[in-house]
Amino acid sequence: MAKPTPVAAPLPVATHDAAQLSEARKPRADCARNRQLLIDAAKAGFSQAGLNVSLEEIARRAGVGIGTLYRHFPSREDVVEAVYRREVEQLAEAAPQLLETLPADEALHQWMHLFVNYIATKRLIAPSLAAATARSSTLHATSVELITNAISMLVKRAGAGGEVRQDIDPADLLRAMVGVSYGNPDAGWEASARRLIDLLMDGLRRKGR
Repeated sequence: MAKPTPVAAPLPVATHDAAQLSEARKPRADCARNRQLLIDAAKAGFSQAGLNVSLEEIARRAGVGIGTLYRHFPSREDVVEAVYRREVEQLAEAAPQLLETLPADEALHQWMHLFVNYIATKRLIAPSLAAATARSSTLHATSVELITNAISMLVKRAGAGGEVRQDIDPADLLRAMVGVSYGNPDAGWEASARRLIDLLMDGLRRKGR
């Protein structure tokens, strides 16, 4: 009598490998989350307590230990640079996001007000930002490129749709925005800048709109 052919046992599901991969991802996710918590806490600390807020206080606000802060940012200048880079990135990322949800002229207008927010943070950290810029040969150039690309995208879209004048040079507009928001040394500069931004936007829109 012929022996029955043995049936091969099913291959084990690679649950162990999947579990290892999941565990490997956790430290990376925790690291990224802690870094962002520290950047957010630093920005809040600078705004509320000034640029000299202690690194220990920043770590406390972020809910992490001082050792975690130093692993991410070995010096105060590193913290300042990270805050600034994130402000630039958020401003650049806002341009396509606004265009997805608003008419192009309104997207441009809202972005111009976000630019004032960016300048507010930049003015706050300016004393230490100079040192960070001196250390990094690309920090200034990268920031200018990201912001210029963002405003160019907005101006081009609004001009193509006939919502703003078509003779607008994005570089000219950017210089005007810097002038109204960075050139005023008074304590009430931000409210003034926002009023001037609104006036500037009125001048950009096509007549009859």
